[in-house]
Amino acid sequence: MSRVRRWLVVLCGITALVTGCAKPGGVGVPEPVPPQVSGQTVTPSRTQAPAEQAFTVLATGDVLIHPALTGQATADGGGKRDFTDLFAGVRPAVETADLAVCHLEVPLAGKNGPFEGYPLFSAPPEVATALDQTGYDTCSTASNHTFDHGAAGVTTTLDALDGVGIRHTGSARTEAEAATPLVLDVAGVKVGQVSFTFGFNRGAEAPAPWMGNVIDVPRVLEAARAARKAGAEVVIASLHWGIENQHEPTAEQRAIAAQVLADPAVDLIVGHHAHVVQPFEKINGKWVAYGLGNQVARHETPRGTTEEGVMARFRFVRGASGWTVDRAEYLPTLVDLGPPIRLRDLTAPSDVDSARRAEALARTDQVVRSLGAAEEGLRRPGE
Repeated sequence: MSRVRRWLVVLCGITALVTGCAKPGGVGVPEPVPPQVSGQTVTPSRTQAPAEQAFTVLATGDVLIHPALTGQATADGGGKRDFTDLFAGVRPAVETADLAVCHLEVPLAGKNGPFEGYPLFSAPPEVATALDQTGYDTCSTASNHTFDHGAAGVTTTLDALDGVGIRHTGSARTEAEAATPLVLDVAGVKVGQVSFTFGFNRGAEAPAPWMGNVIDVPRVLEAARAARKAGAEVVIASLHWGIENQHEPTAEQRAIAAQVLADPAVDLIVGHHAHVVQPFEKINGKWVAYGLGNQVARHETPRGTTEEGVMARFRFVRGASGWTVDRAEYLPTLVDLGPPIRLRDLTAPSDVDSARRAEALARTDQVVRSLGAAEEGLRRPGE
């Protein structure tokens, strides 16, 4: 859940000791007291319908920290690296989700670096601080850049996430960590996450086979079933796949999605890697977002499309047949190159140039809906 919701839960637990916790819609409001007659409780004549069980998931695209973003963070921090202003434009959407999921594509170094860009990324640990302050709860870490700096890079990355309280999956420091499913408590519901990538840069292999997850349908399903066995009621698969700068999902992506979503172990797929937006599709009654584009990036040669992304938001509800998505939305985003460089939510008010905003929205709408997602109920807020 978002940081705001965590504090509400804590506050509610404390308040309950004195006043009783509120039902959904308020915090710290006492339960109504049934009327008393001659010292006995009167049973109400009308019974209340049970509260609907639901939660929202918001997933976002590649966090790809190029040197220009570190330079912007240093300027924003007055000489100290501070990435929070970079992400501030999406914070309202992120922190109000019950579960906010990021994709950390690049390794994080220690506080003294070295900090590098393409082809072997190494980003400052303050990125994790900004992700936490933006409201993210968990990050997938399996990508083609996972081992850009070997096992040491995995360690510093996961240490940085642990240091701010963000959960993670996709890479691991120990075999025991790799074997432990990630299951989160989300608004009272157990939600699992698994993370896999198509491979690693320059044909590299993981220093140990358990250290980084490579996409293979049986392995993805095995991990999802392990999360179920550990208590997960809903499982999300984060898959790093596809072809860079290509909006259309490959035949392999679509085949993998169909196989994974045919199994009851997985409820949702969110995809990454292409650095441009790819379509959403409903398969076997479940959603796949093939590619969410870049969340933040500053490529040496911006393409326009590489600055556009989407935040995918899904509302899960419990019904007679289990958990299903009853509302699917996409929120287009834009990396405004400024200066200063800022991440913008195009469904919220901002000072983005109106022509650039219209261009990004039109292109994103066309791509996201190109496989019939709108006919299946996918919507853009405020449209």
